[in-house]
Amino acid sequence: MTREEFIKICGALGISIPLQPILASHGSTNHNPMTNFKGNVLIIGAGAAGLTAGHLLSQQGIDFQILEASSTYGGRMKRTKDFVDFPIPLGAEWLHTKRGVFNEIVNNPSIEIATETKPYDPKVDYGLYEGYEVSMKSLGLTIDQKFVNSSWFDFFEQYIVPSVRDKIEFNEIVESLDYSREKVLVQTKNGEFAADKIILTVPVKMLQNDSISFTPQLPNDKLNAIKNVTVWDGFKAFIEFSEKFYPSAIGFNIKPRTAGQKLYYDAAYGQRTNRHVLGLFTVGSGTLPYRELSNGELIDHMLKELDGIFKGKASPSYINHTSQDWNKEPFINGAYVYDHENWRRVRTLGKSVNNKLFFAGTAYTNGNDWGSVHNAAWSAIRSVKKIVQ
Repeated sequence: MTREEFIKICGALGISIPLQPILASHGSTNHNPMTNFKGNVLIIGAGAAGLTAGHLLSQQGIDFQILEASSTYGGRMKRTKDFVDFPIPLGAEWLHTKRGVFNEIVNNPSIEIATETKPYDPKVDYGLYEGYEVSMKSLGLTIDQKFVNSSWFDFFEQYIVPSVRDKIEFNEIVESLDYSREKVLVQTKNGEFAADKIILTVPVKMLQNDSISFTPQLPNDKLNAIKNVTVWDGFKAFIEFSEKFYPSAIGFNIKPRTAGQKLYYDAAYGQRTNRHVLGLFTVGSGTLPYRELSNGELIDHMLKELDGIFKGKASPSYINHTSQDWNKEPFINGAYVYDHENWRRVRTLGKSVNNKLFFAGTAYTNGNDWGSVHNAAWSAIRSVKKIVQ
């Protein structure tokens, strides 16, 4: 079963992806008496998985440190507040499961989650697909919710980052990892670190590019999974218009179906704003030709495309635009593992090695689902549970 088939079944049954059990916690940084692990943990990467892992380790009273290759945290949850009067998610945008996942990540029942989300209303919201009006369900937007005047990044910044901020070392580019000894040694461009356990959360594309060398070499099944997994290219763009002339979403038929996805959508949906912003989400072959165009060529192409769909209404209403090419992010190099990947390969990606190397992130799951922020968080929960229990 592919991820797409799994998601489709869940949507047809009116359910979301099953929530995972959370770690036992006192909701503080006091040491948990149920934890037998006494060592330290080094987390590589400060995206959703790395931040979640650090937050949970902090709650367990375990010594940890996070090494982040870039100058900021968040990874593919990147967003900007400089475009309009609400946050624009340049990466992860939707909540693809139930809101209970927020509580699982925070893992502290005394904290009330104030993050607002808005699901699509099938009675009001509609989309277009190749010029024909369709339901949001037809476009695959069944359990998805939009963040209201916030984003995944904002959720993490408010509830998770405070417990780990002082533990993050930025601009630490990991070059090699030696797990042949009792302590795992991690070499970065700036120096060397040692830890009893490693939680590796770097995007799988970076491992495909051999950005980190391992001693000893990773097991063959892990290497084969890394080599053969398909990672989609990723590109997003946002256009502000003076008026709203478009529906909630506009889908396109990418052929073959496994090659990619493309969707224009109302990025201002549910926001407390009077601005009109249309987003473009593309992965795989859907990113073409957008990734190959200059900034001026890009907006000319998008406006021409939208003018053709909406009878010339786009160009006269155009105000501004911005874009994000995920293939050009130096420590990411792409979007996420494609929806049609074999679940066994994804499960192999998520397997730990020698009880020393643990993997967490959108690609390193148990094979049930992958590619979303909540999957990254659940994989981090699983890795921390293995370490502390």
